[in-house]
Amino acid sequence: MKSRLNAVLEQSIRDHWNLPALSNYQGETFTYGDVARQIAKYHQMWREAGYQPGFRFAICSRNSAQWSIALLAAFTYGAVAVPLLHEFTPDMVERLVAHSESKFVLMANDLVTLSDCPDIGPDDIHYMRHQPDDLLMINYTSGTTSAPKGVMIPERAMWSNMAFAEQVLPNLHAGMNVVSLLPTAHLYGMAFELMYEFCVGIHVTFITGALAAPVILKAFKEIKPDLIVVVPMLIEKIVRKGILGQYNGPKIKMLRKVPMLRNTINRKFRDGLMAALGGQCYEVIIGGAALNTEVEEVLHEIKFPYTVGYGMTECAPIIGYADWKDFVRSSCGMAAPRMEVRIDSPDPHNEPGEILVRGMNVMLGYYKNEEATRQVLDSDGWLHTGDMGVIDSVGNIFIRGRIKNMLLSGSGQNIYPEEIESEVCNLPYVLECVVVQREHRLIALTYPDRDAAIADGLMDDAAIMQHLENHKKELNRHFPVYAQVNAFELMENEFEKTPKKSIKRFLYK
Repeated sequence: MKSRLNAVLEQSIRDHWNLPALSNYQGETFTYGDVARQIAKYHQMWREAGYQPGFRFAICSRNSAQWSIALLAAFTYGAVAVPLLHEFTPDMVERLVAHSESKFVLMANDLVTLSDCPDIGPDDIHYMRHQPDDLLMINYTSGTTSAPKGVMIPERAMWSNMAFAEQVLPNLHAGMNVVSLLPTAHLYGMAFELMYEFCVGIHVTFITGALAAPVILKAFKEIKPDLIVVVPMLIEKIVRKGILGQYNGPKIKMLRKVPMLRNTINRKFRDGLMAALGGQCYEVIIGGAALNTEVEEVLHEIKFPYTVGYGMTECAPIIGYADWKDFVRSSCGMAAPRMEVRIDSPDPHNEPGEILVRGMNVMLGYYKNEEATRQVLDSDGWLHTGDMGVIDSVGNIFIRGRIKNMLLSGSGQNIYPEEIESEVCNLPYVLECVVVQREHRLIALTYPDRDAAIADGLMDDAAIMQHLENHKKELNRHFPVYAQVNAFELMENEFEKTPKKSIKRFLYK
């Protein structure tokens, strides 16, 4: 993939004109030629409206073929795309549209198949060319109520991610199938469930509604995807419901100790899991959050073709990856092509330090936020990830945890617990709060004002707990679904603190 991004998109449309490109599950299908005509209609509308390349274009909706066409139209016109997660609250969307200075905004109801498209053919496709550092996109990190942090993604970063995927996934080719599950407004889903596939002629089918496991498994069986890209939560659910209990049950556990039976048993479980996923995927790529160790142990034991990658929005997103055949358990791969990784530690093989990365994938900075940019991008071009980790002698990366307190939802969105805690502490009878994450659930550990509660007739902890539960719906209105409190737990004593009166968060899990 030697050409720039729009040249690659242009050539892919020409080469695959009559192949299916984008489909809504159990809905409309667009060939590559159809997509080109829809793109041409967007370009025509923008030219007639006087929009010049570089204008900001915001889009907020669930995944769909129409969403993807609008994004491709923005890239190929030279607009700066501003994809917004559909889970963002209306207030947040309004704030980010204003912050990005977007001139053209598409919401869910606006995303329709355009009519009266220009009648063009493969030879009529001629898209503008970016320079490597041209701003391609402003992608807002999925914070809750914090000040906007718009990650400025240059063209080179997206191109490099596409070239990476083409290099490490040589078994995939035009005419194959992928089911898109991740939010395409998030760079993980955008890069590896839309952009790469479109660049090489793969057919992408979008689950446009709620991502219920039965719907996903039904789609897998019908479409038989050749690659599956997921967050840990989905594969964990499938493994736990499908094979975990039986595989770790006393009978199978005993039989697995017999060398002559072990391979047969593992093959049976592997084949069953593969069949549930459609039966022909080359590998399952897992990323966006940490994979449960018990689930990973089973996947490793049955020799299931999985790998865990490492990335972040600021790298569009890829940092680390290894093919499943080379993947080292508990790692998150090795540095991707055109990327360097080092550990800020005197002994990077054994003593965890901050993971620093540098290379073509790295962002330009945070939009309108020079201070935040300086905090993470140093003068030598190293991006300070905020992750702690080690690296082995051959380059496998092992993440040990977060430097700060940020949590990741099961689907990979950033959650800032202090902001949730602030709202919890606004509830009556709450003195202190620490939000922790347990198996993708947010638990608000709460130290209540028992004296005030008793004075108002709440005579015991059960009454206080019921009071908090009654306010949970109101509390959660402040946050997207992925950052909502799932449960409360009452603390007997106030939280332990440092001399500066900061809560010792590491004591609470």
